[in-house]
Amino acid sequence: MTAPVLALTPGDPVGIGPEITAAVLHEYAGDDSVHGIAVADASVMRRAVEVLGLDAEVRVVSSWDAPSAGAGVIDVFDIDVLGEEQLEWGVVDARAGRAAVRAIEVATTAAMEQKVAGIVTGPINKEAIWQAGSEHLGHTEMLGALTGVTKQDTMFVVERSHVPGHHMHVFFATRHMSLRKALDAITVDTQADSIRRAHRALEVYGIENPRLATAAINPHGGENGAFGDEEIEVLTPALERVRAEGLDVAGPVPADSVFHQGLTGRYDGILSQYHDQGHIAAKTFDFDGTISVTVGLPILRTSVDHGTAFDIAGQGKADPGTMRSAFRAAIGYAPFVDGIRAEYLPRS
Repeated sequence: MTAPVLALTPGDPVGIGPEITAAVLHEYAGDDSVHGIAVADASVMRRAVEVLGLDAEVRVVSSWDAPSAGAGVIDVFDIDVLGEEQLEWGVVDARAGRAAVRAIEVATTAAMEQKVAGIVTGPINKEAIWQAGSEHLGHTEMLGALTGVTKQDTMFVVERSHVPGHHMHVFFATRHMSLRKALDAITVDTQADSIRRAHRALEVYGIENPRLATAAINPHGGENGAFGDEEIEVLTPALERVRAEGLDVAGPVPADSVFHQGLTGRYDGILSQYHDQGHIAAKTFDFDGTISVTVGLPILRTSVDHGTAFDIAGQGKADPGTMRSAFRAAIGYAPFVDGIRAEYLPRS
């Protein structure tokens, strides 16, 4: 297979995104298995190289099919928003927000036009993009609007596990809402739908006959109603429904053991019931190796799962580990891009 071209958006240009993007692209420059191209102002990437003290040239490319220049060269598709303007590190700025939004737009268009295999996104600052005029809550909503998709799911991929070559995938029945509202939002219908989407996502992203488990909500899975009845009244009926449809899904499995079982290879995927249930498990085990994939988009999008870290931006201290993991994951998922597009491209 031809080496995939991946577009990397650094996110907010005054956060740590440019530094971790430059570090990873420098590391992979000359690697014949992939061609990574930053989507940013060239001046932003040059400043990041300077901050890191890298012995690297920043080369502007005007075409996505430009051949890699090899080791020591970081390619950038110049969006020309900031020009040579140097913004203050770590300060919310509408100009930085405009640059971040523009990079996402350019990279997403390239992916939709199949000029790149996928995009790898760095952290944005929501306040900055709002000051720049964006009406989107964040990355996911922006990508949905750009691709014509209204329903997306987050799939965490934990790079390390107790079994070589095995990755744990974590899905979320609910995301950004209070725990009280999350519990109210989990119904038999929504749970069954979440299970179906998670199971199908595992298949689309290359896992044959995936093994999926649903996490319980209450301690010890509710102990037959002694500690809560959501397992009896909601989760089990949803599981019975999808099993009748032919899906092989385990659960509800107590949350204090299901993630360990996922790491040991018993399950390929786990449906977490609320935001922190899955986040805490994945990030405690492997913070730098846990990355996010936006499932439901007709393009491949992997992402870091941390913020802009304004407090250390511009100091060369940022750990590129999660960006490296997100880039590596995108390389691994690149062979499935045609299937991703076929599954999730909106039908007219």
